[in-house]
Amino acid sequence: MIQEFKAFLMKGNVMDLAVGIIIGAAFTAIVNSLVGDLINPIIGLLMGGVNFSDMFIDLSGTNPASLAAAKDAGAAVFAYGAFITAIINFVIIGFVVFMLVKMMNKLMTKKEEAAPAPAGPSEVDLLQDILAALKK
Repeated sequence: MIQEFKAFLMKGNVMDLAVGIIIGAAFTAIVNSLVGDLINPIIGLLMGGVNFSDMFIDLSGTNPASLAAAKDAGAAVFAYGAFITAIINFVIIGFVVFMLVKMMNKLMTKKEEAAPAPAGPSEVDLLQDILAALKK
């Protein structure tokens, strides 16, 4: 059983998946920083100094001063700013994945175009040879 487990772990697909998960986690941290530290402040500035991460609606009626204070007090809040941030993260990640897939498709197309044409007669030539042989 240990040998089978070792063989399973050493298969290419499992290793590729592990690498993909690790890179995905690192990429998520980069995108979160991009959105939280760069994009949201710019959008907030354009919207008159609004900070998305502090946008919330108090459902408890306690009127906390900030989202952090509401969470510390255990108050029920509707933190729509965090949702807006998550949507921006999703759009950025989706766009980057789209660009990666597009780039890979372009590279694969170039590779296929660069492949040498098969040697030998074409289908038309073969059909003409068969027709000539039948006429004889």
